[in-house]
Amino acid sequence: MPFIDTVAPERAEGLLRRLYDAAVRRAGKVFAVIRIQSLQPRVLEASTELYLRLMHARDEPLSRAQRELLASYVSMINACEY
Repeated sequence: MPFIDTVAPERAEGLLRRLYDAAVRRAGKVFAVIRIQSLQPRVLEASTELYLRLMHARDEPLSRAQRELLASYVSMINACEY
């Protein structure tokens, strides 16, 4: 498995600290998919905004459960743990 340098939650500062704190509020921890983007906090911020828009928006034709099911299925097909 390749190694990708990340910023540990206890070392996060500024924008990254705020993004990590928000991740913990949403999911109870900082998942690897968040940490892997930690060297570029502005990119992580944009990625998080896109995720929230896609998965949590209430004005979409698919329900949240349907979106989660699709995301899980695509991850399974791609052999991705996310």
